[in-house]
Amino acid sequence: MSEDAGRPRARRARQRVVRGWRLVSQTGARVVPLSRVNPRVRAKVMLPSLFTLGNMVCGFSAVLMAFQGRFGVAAVLIAASIVLDISDGAVARAVGAITPFGLQFDSLADLVSFGIAPAVLVYTWALPSYPQWAWTGAMFWLACAAYRLARFNVTIDPMADKRYFIGLPSPGAAGVVIATVFAIDQPLQGPLLPIAAGVLPAALMATSYRFRSFRGLLSTKNPLQTFGLLALVLVGLVLAPRTTGIVIAYGYVLTSPLGGVTAPLRRRWFGPDAVAPPRVRMPSVIMPVQPDPVIDGEAAVEADPDEPCGPSSADPSSK
Repeated sequence: MSEDAGRPRARRARQRVVRGWRLVSQTGARVVPLSRVNPRVRAKVMLPSLFTLGNMVCGFSAVLMAFQGRFGVAAVLIAASIVLDISDGAVARAVGAITPFGLQFDSLADLVSFGIAPAVLVYTWALPSYPQWAWTGAMFWLACAAYRLARFNVTIDPMADKRYFIGLPSPGAAGVVIATVFAIDQPLQGPLLPIAAGVLPAALMATSYRFRSFRGLLSTKNPLQTFGLLALVLVGLVLAPRTTGIVIAYGYVLTSPLGGVTAPLRRRWFGPDAVAPPRVRMPSVIMPVQPDPVIDGEAAVEADPDEPCGPSSADPSSK
């Protein structure tokens, strides 16, 4: 048998093997393999993932630079990861390629760039004379970042207000670390500033405080406002990079407490849209709420235990 005659048979054999497998999504939605997608559509879908991959590469490179004592370079690489993290979301929305794979890949890359990399940077730069405290602070940062990203993945609510994040975003927390490294270009001798720059942002990632998303400010709907803010930031980074970094990083962290203090005045002067709307209690995805016969009455007793539990019709969160 010639080699050319054997190729169609081998191709048919591979197709039979492929047809024996079926991709299944967690939500039950139909999964279409990329091999069956038009090459142009496939390239469009994978384009945001290239930015995500660059984000992860910069984060991993920052870890290597931190272990080599090149703390300034590590901070620059984490800053580049922030830019790439913002870019992959913008590109995905621009080309209409927001996919479940992209969301999960982005979170894994963020855990490397904004979880492991800042933790290692804090460990190697901020607390070299306190190994026990350094290890505790680094592990606390990593745990909070992982919790923040996992919670974001399982609580995506399409009806939620996109102007706000629940908890300090991991890029914003990493920005505090890199701004502090730029402002103080040498290892520290005391533990107070590392605690303020490392432990507090990590704790804010795991809280339920709301932080403003700058998606509305950096939007194509308001090009003059977007370009004006970008120009102002670029000028500040060129003329006074350390001061600009500190103002942006720490100022963003302060937006949550300042927003809560000034909410009554902003509501009175600018209307209800100027403040965050009341939070709606959502059923927990980590631990689904089971019906309580004492609270929900006979309906809970007669309910099928295998049926998924949703919010009660009497629950205000379901309205």
